Parts: sequence; C-alpha cells; structure tokens
Amino acid sequence: MSSTLISPRSLDAACSRVKKKILEEDIHCPPEASVLLASYAVHAKYGGYDPDVHTPGFLAAEDLLPKRVINLYQMTAEMWEERITACYAEHRGRTRDEAEMEYLKIAQDLDMYGVHHFSIRNQKGTDLLLGVDALGLHIYEANDRLTPKCSFPWNEIRNISYSDREFTIKPVDKKTNTFKFNSSRLRVNKLILQLCMGNHGLFIRRRRVDSLEVQQMKSQAREERARKQVERQRLQREKQRRDEAERARDELKRRLIQLQDEARVANDALLRSEQTADLLAEKAQIAEEEAKLLALKAAEAEAEMQRVKASATRGQEERRLLEHKMLEAEMLALKMAEESERRALEAEQLKQDLQEAKESECRAKHKLLEITSRTVSAAPAPQSDSMPPDLSFSRENLSFDFKDSDMKRLSMEIEKEKVEYMEKSKHLQEQLNELKTEIESLKMKDRETPLDVIHNQNSEQGTGRHSNFKKVACGPPPSIHTSILSPNWAPSSPV
Repeated sequence: MSSTLISPRSLDAACSRVKKKILEEDIHCPPEASVLLASYAVHAKYGGYDPDVHTPGFLAAEDLLPKRVINLYQMTAEMWEERITACYAEHRGRTRDEAEMEYLKIAQDLDMYGVHHFSIRNQKGTDLLLGVDALGLHIYEANDRLTPKCSFPWNEIRNISYSDREFTIKPVDKKTNTFKFNSSRLRVNKLILQLCMGNHGLFIRRRRVDSLEVQQMKSQAREERARKQVERQRLQREKQRRDEAERARDELKRRLIQLQDEARVANDALLRSEQTADLLAEKAQIAEEEAKLLALKAAEAEAEMQRVKASATRGQEERRLLEHKMLEAEMLALKMAEESERRALEAEQLKQDLQEAKESECRAKHKLLEITSRTVSAAPAPQSDSMPPDLSFSRENLSFDFKDSDMKRLSMEIEKEKVEYMEKSKHLQEQLNELKTEIESLKMKDRETPLDVIHNQNSEQGTGRHSNFKKVACGPPPSIHTSILSPNWAPSSPV
C-alpha cells in the first residue's frame, strides 16, 4: 500500500473513499476493527492526542462507526467515544499521513475490501457470486459474500476467456479442472474480463521494477518523509526542552514559595522576640523602681529606729513602749530588707531575661538575613528562547494468456509478501482481539446481521478470503477446486 500511494493527496482521497464504503456498509467491518479504524480516522483529522484539547464530547458530531455496529451493542455514544479516545491516545507520536496509512493497512485486511461481486451460475444452474480483486478471483455462495468457496490467485491463472455468455477460467495447474460459468448478460462478461485484465495488469506492474518517473516520485516522497521526520524530531526536542524549562520554572516557583514561607516564619519569630524583649525590659524597669521604693522605706525605718533610741531615756512606760515600737520597727526593717533583697534578685533575673531576649533577637535577625541572601542567590538567570506486456489478448476468441516465467517469479514474490504480511499483522490482530474482548459483554446477539454471523464463524474456524489464499499457497488437494467446479455441485443451506 505504501509503495503505491505516493502523493499525500492520493492517500487522503483513498482513505476517505474507503471510510465512506465502511460507514455505508458496502464493506463489512467487525466491531473491534471499526473502533480501531475510527481512532485512526480521528487522528488523521485532529492530529496528535492532547487531553487538554480533546475533552469528552469532542467526537459527538463525528460519524465514525457503521449504524450496524452501534445497534449491535448496548452502549451509549459516550461509551463508544471513550473506547475510540482510548485507542486514539495510543497513537501519540504519529503524523496524520501515517494515521491514514495505518487506516488503509487495516481496511485492506477486511474480507470485502476491494472485491467486486457479480452474479453468475455454474453449469448446473446454481446461483453463485464471482468476486474479482487485486489478489485474484473468488467463488462465493449466493448468500455469503465473506467466505469464498474457491479462490484463483492471479499467478495460478493461465487464461481467461468468454464466448457469448459462457466464461472460462483455465488454471496453470493442468491437473485442476477448468472452471466455467454463465452470466445473465453479455455486457457482464465484458465487464468481468476488463476487471480481470486491469487487476492482473496491476498485479504484474506492482511486482516489476518501477519506471524512472515512478522512482523519482518515490525518491521525492522518501526525501519528503525524511524531511518531515527531521522536522518532527526537532519539534519533539524543542517541546522536550520547553517541558523541562517549565518543570524547572515550577520547581523554582515552589522553592521560592518555600523560602518565602520560611522568611515569613522567621520574621514572625523575630517580631515575637522583639515583643518579648520589650515586655521583659518594662518588667525590669518596674522591678527596679519597686526596689528603690523599698530601699527608701528601709531608710525611713532606720531613721525612725534612731529617733526611738534617742528617746529611750524617757519613762519606763515610754521605754517599754519605745522598746516595743523599736522591736516592731526592727522587725519591719528586717522584713523591708528581705523584701528589698528579693526585689533586687528579681530585678537581676529580669535583666538576665532581657539579655537573653536581646540575644534571641540578634539570632532571629541573622537567620532572616541568611534566608534573604539564599533567596537572592537562588533566583534563576534569564534564559534565552528555547522553546500487461505479459498478457496476450485475442479479439477472435476474446481471451488472454499469462507466461509461465512470470508466474513462477510472481509465486516467489507472493510467498515473500505473505511472510512479511504475517509479521506485520501480528500486533494488529492482538489489538483487535483486545478491543473485541472489551465490548463483547455488551453485544446483543438478536441484532446480528447474517454477515456478522458469518464473520464470527470465520473468526472461530480461521477461514476467510486471506486464509483461502494460504491454503492455495500450501498446495491443497485438487478436490478443493473440483468440488465446486463439478456440474453436480450445489451450495450448502443458507446461513
């Protein structure tokens, strides 16, 4: 697919055409593949997933799933959008062209992709369907467009011709019977032959060396992809640097807020220390004044005692009275002295507390200066901006032949392509199985269409258009072709 679609315009046109056929159900698509294809269609339209931009409800107006798939499950539009968005988020890092290419790679594995069906009859008159696609010819039952009963790859067909309404397919293997069928009109035979010629020519042309013009176009496409890849890597690096700068900025903001909090706490502690020092100084002044007052009272008591002693010569009564008064005065003086000493000690203790408060204030100021200097040194410096010649056609019998040398070479190339295809589709099959498991519990069996039933049976039995080619490539016994080619063959009961 990638070697054919060179121009982005042709890629976009092919993707739109296939998407329309799937939504209109011209191509049968299983539910899990529909969800995955819808996620790639969203990526091709909106670009990379961004949770800030692609919020719930942004797909409400989009037509992404076939109506058959929506009616088959008990799921709301929000549930479908959630499934599609989950797959969409996994495509991060892809470009829109890559998303469209992945869309087509998944779509081309669908059983009805690229197949043109024609109503035919075998020699017994049984209604059949003939399918023509880029891989070869397929014979289907009239009511089953998914599972071919017989397939003829282009490299195994030697000659295709028609006479009147009878159409003949001659295989390369002479042991295999010639397949003949009739169509309703001569015009249908001409159309079938033209489709066969065109698809066979494309089959041959895609396996030949490209012309100089095509090589130049492919070279230009590769250079353009390389340029876009370099540009995408550059943008990715710039985005990474911007994210790192934003993280660094956020870290600096956080650190600044932390330092501001620490400075505020230190400032509060300093303020409290200053208030405590002022209170202690006021208390010390009051205690000092009280000590002075007590000392004055003690001096007055001493003077009074001296006066009492001077008048001791008075009468006995006065002497006893004076002695009593002197004793009282001595006791009062003693009490005053003790109180004065206690007040002096208290004043001394308050002075020591005042000294400690002043030392605490000095320490708080020093810590505030330290925090301020760290804030200045941690401020970031301003940063700079980062952010077919092998086909013979005869008009006498209206037929064309394929050369044996081309068929052998094509067979080898087909085998090689099959191996590459199996390796590439392994991851895709795992992803489809995971999606199918997630939504299987919500499925309503009574709403399945006949094509859904056939698809489920093919998935369980491992049969289908592509598996039929695998059987052909492995050399099936002649009975696979001869059973349906027999004039007495009739299709099985309808599904």
